[in-house]
Amino acid sequence: MSTKLSPFHVALVTRDIEESKEFYCDLLGCGIGRSDSEWIDFDLYGHQFTLHLDSAMGKEGKIKHKFNPVDGHGVPTPHFGVVLPMQDWQKLADSLRGNVDFIIEPYIRFKGEAGEQATMFFCDPSGNALEFKGFTDIASQLFATE
Repeated sequence: MSTKLSPFHVALVTRDIEESKEFYCDLLGCGIGRSDSEWIDFDLYGHQFTLHLDSAMGKEGKIKHKFNPVDGHGVPTPHFGVVLPMQDWQKLADSLRGNVDFIIEPYIRFKGEAGEQATMFFCDPSGNALEFKGFTDIASQLFATE
């Protein structure tokens, strides 16, 4: 597998395009790409993240999750997110405190083990679960097994 990273594309649903714009642009700092009344593209740390309107969700609708145990926490599935250098992760975590309801508060997972990482989980207004990870050395820690 190539070590050159390419931007990913992921498309999920939203209950409200304008609500999502506020969350992803104002809170997470995403830029906006192409959009329509039924969908919107965001620049999420250089990746193409698209939300499609699901009007059947209603204004109060939310995606339901299953929770799986990882390192003593219930990790929501499905989820997606971005891996960041530790300084960027810490800056994001600090900016989110008091502005989101964390499913898993920012903390260091697998402390002292291979693959030690910072992580945090929270949802967007439609219930899409996001995980942001931070590593001090992404190249050696992201897929570490020992």
